[in-house]
Amino acid sequence: MSRTTPTTPTTPTARVHAVRLGPRSLAALALTSAVGVAALFWPFLAPPASHLSAHAQDAPWLFAGLLILLVAVVAATISESDLGPKAVAMLGVLAATGAALRPIGAGTAGIEPMFFLMVLSGRVLGPGFGFALGSVTMFASALLTGGVGPWLPFQMLSMGWFTMGAGLLPGPVRLRGRIELLMLAGYGFLAAFAYGTVMNLAGWTFLDSAASNISFTAGAPVAVNLAHFVAYCVATSLGWDLGRALCTVVLTLALGPAVLRALRRATRRAAFETAVTFDGPGG
Repeated sequence: MSRTTPTTPTTPTARVHAVRLGPRSLAALALTSAVGVAALFWPFLAPPASHLSAHAQDAPWLFAGLLILLVAVVAATISESDLGPKAVAMLGVLAATGAALRPIGAGTAGIEPMFFLMVLSGRVLGPGFGFALGSVTMFASALLTGGVGPWLPFQMLSMGWFTMGAGLLPGPVRLRGRIELLMLAGYGFLAAFAYGTVMNLAGWTFLDSAASNISFTAGAPVAVNLAHFVAYCVATSLGWDLGRALCTVVLTLALGPAVLRALRRATRRAAFETAVTFDGPGG
């Protein structure tokens, strides 16, 4: 006779994984990330005399189309692995919550509350679930706000990285309390800037070349384009990214303890990885 062994709520045990990344999932994720990095950093990677630099305007569109397909492959692979009904339900609830939080403030001064929820969810549910959650949440919020465009694959990939990174932070089982909150707040602060930088890379090459001091210049040396990009970030998004980072820190410190407890309680009750034991003949 089989029975399930419940996890004791008060004692930290092995970390719960709503989604486990198998070899196929990891390979698809690595391939998607590699293509994403190439799509974002191609202005710095392409030699000045290459044909790629001559097609600075259409290369991002080609990469965006490829990213959509690759992100879909990653999502399908993850769903084929261990994304059971309980994990699907939790993914749907958290993605819907994140999508509903994003329009609050309409991004004014970088006030985007969804980021703190992504950090805490990735921390509790692990990197595999985090990547799926970040991508699905951004896709759902784009549908909700009408923000569908060539930038969407980059948003999905960036948010997937952002949430997955929270799941890779140290001490997922034993680290609790104020130290954990400070770590999550610090990560959220830095990751908010990283997200803004990635999205700047995605849109920078579309900038009108008339703004020569901050626009991408095909064929220019890497140092020149890098200086232009830094100037572009400072001029267009530094204040916005700072607002997002501060908002993430404040919400993490203020609401983090309650949200972390709720997420951990939900994962225990969902019992994604409940251990199965067998009684003897007289059990």
